[in-house]
Amino acid sequence: MKRALLYLSFIVIGASASLSAQLLKEVRNFLKDSIDTTVPTPQAVIDSDSLAFVKMQLELQEAKLNEANLRMQLEDIQLQHLSGDSLKKVKQKIRIDSLRAVTPGVPVVVEGDTLFYLYAKNGGFSAKQRAEMEAESIEELGKKMKLRPDSLYLENTDTGTSLMYEGKAITTITDMDAMWTGVSREQLAQDQREIVKAKLDKMKRAHSFWQWGKRIGLFFLVIACQWALFWLTGWVYRKVKLRIEKLKDTKLKPFKIQNYELLDTERQVKVIIFFANIGRWVLMALQLLISVPLLFSIFPKTKKIAFTILSYVWEPVRSIGLGVVHYIPNLFTICIIWIAVRYLVRLVKYLATEIEAERLKLGSFYADWAMPTYHIVRFLLYAFMIAMVYPYLPGAKSGVFQGISVFIGLIVSLGSSTVIGNIIAGLVITYMRSFNVGDRIKLNDTTGNVIEKTPLVIRVRTPKNEIVTIPNSFMMSTQTVNYSNSARQYGLIIHSEVTIGYDAPWRKVHQLLIDAALNTPGVQEDPAPFVLETSLSDFYPVYQINAYIKEADKMPRILSALHQNIQDCFNNAGVEILSPHYNAVRNGNASTIPKDDLRPKPAASAADVAPSSATGSTTKDELNV
Repeated sequence: MKRALLYLSFIVIGASASLSAQLLKEVRNFLKDSIDTTVPTPQAVIDSDSLAFVKMQLELQEAKLNEANLRMQLEDIQLQHLSGDSLKKVKQKIRIDSLRAVTPGVPVVVEGDTLFYLYAKNGGFSAKQRAEMEAESIEELGKKMKLRPDSLYLENTDTGTSLMYEGKAITTITDMDAMWTGVSREQLAQDQREIVKAKLDKMKRAHSFWQWGKRIGLFFLVIACQWALFWLTGWVYRKVKLRIEKLKDTKLKPFKIQNYELLDTERQVKVIIFFANIGRWVLMALQLLISVPLLFSIFPKTKKIAFTILSYVWEPVRSIGLGVVHYIPNLFTICIIWIAVRYLVRLVKYLATEIEAERLKLGSFYADWAMPTYHIVRFLLYAFMIAMVYPYLPGAKSGVFQGISVFIGLIVSLGSSTVIGNIIAGLVITYMRSFNVGDRIKLNDTTGNVIEKTPLVIRVRTPKNEIVTIPNSFMMSTQTVNYSNSARQYGLIIHSEVTIGYDAPWRKVHQLLIDAALNTPGVQEDPAPFVLETSLSDFYPVYQINAYIKEADKMPRILSALHQNIQDCFNNAGVEILSPHYNAVRNGNASTIPKDDLRPKPAASAADVAPSSATGSTTKDELNV
């Protein structure tokens, strides 16, 4: 509008300048035409002056008429400009009416109360900046001790109406603000004055000396109440502690798992008192959580601190609660996946149990493969479940969660190469069916019964009750002898060697060895024991007794009993267990048969009792256990 007035002033000045120039030109032409080069007579001069004067009057009247016409043209231009402004205002009003329904205003909030809303900019400030500055001005004014709300007044200017107090503008209302509210600028200014005046009256009452006195009293009252609550909480805790200590001899009983006493009554009392103490501190913290914000909210200047303290607790609780509510659909999805996988694992376990019990047979699938296969399938199913559940976990899409997952995977992959090797070796050993739990095996220099098979190692108990732990990867690189498997299927052959001199008939030795084997507990009669002559050395033949047994676990005891029976049988038969290395000549030396042998002695011949000489002899018992 200022620009339009400036253009109008330029037009008026230009028109005036044109009129003056035209009038000056006409006067000059008249003077030029009236000047006669000839010398006039006095009467002629008088007549010419009168004529010039009349002509000048005519020109002056014509100039006045032209000036009037220019003024009329200027008024027409002003009317056209005013009509243009009115049309522009109408268009602006229509546009504002269409935007009012979808454009939220910026509230002017003073001490939690919304006074009015601003929509338009003014003086280079946005509506939000205007709202903040006006709210700050009203709050600052309301804190004055000598405030007089009735002293508010309105001051009109070309650009707007200002709400003033003691010469300082508090708010400014423009024509654009009036358009947004749908009322005139004067009416809007008057309405805002009444609103601000009512708020200042309220703030004046809130900041009076009487209110400050009540706030101080309330402050000390809250402190006293909090101290009383602390004392009451401690008193209740002491009473509860005494009651808990009395429960030790009345209602509490030791907590046992099978035969192990996990918690006796004294430990239970300590645990209960510990949780009661935690409950006491939690209760006191909740009391402080209420009383501290309440203390800060008593005074207006610290009220924001109270809300801030409450937000420290409320915001996490609120965010957690909203997170739980929003997570419920994902939780249902996870539950459905978990239930489906769980019942599928149960189905696989049922099938594995049936196969292991040999009630269900699947071609060449062995019964001892059932449970290892079940464990593998269960692991794969749970891994598949984790892969499906992972996208539904809280924070699964966050970069931190994904980074931690990648880091854990990297650590596991780098540090578990040996572990993975043992696991795979354990799987291979399982499906190789080299042995089962309880089998007697021999692994290099280790012989014993398998007591445990794990994915990483096996544990063997030796006959001396030594527990040997062997990694599965080591099992893959060495040979394994399974005594129990052979004993179950074919009968395990145990053997022992004995050396007898050439002077003993071999048939008799064979029979004595077989009799000794048949008299040994644990040796099978069918198939029958047999004897092999493994060597005919320079001084003695080597006899090997072989016998079938079914109990590989008792192999050391059976061998020991076999050796004892061999000695008894040979002693009873009068056959010496000799391993001669020199030619021996009898010279009356005593027999090697034990003195306590009760076998009837045969009659001695002359050759037996004749003195003899020997170049040397030695005996050696070469029983191999």
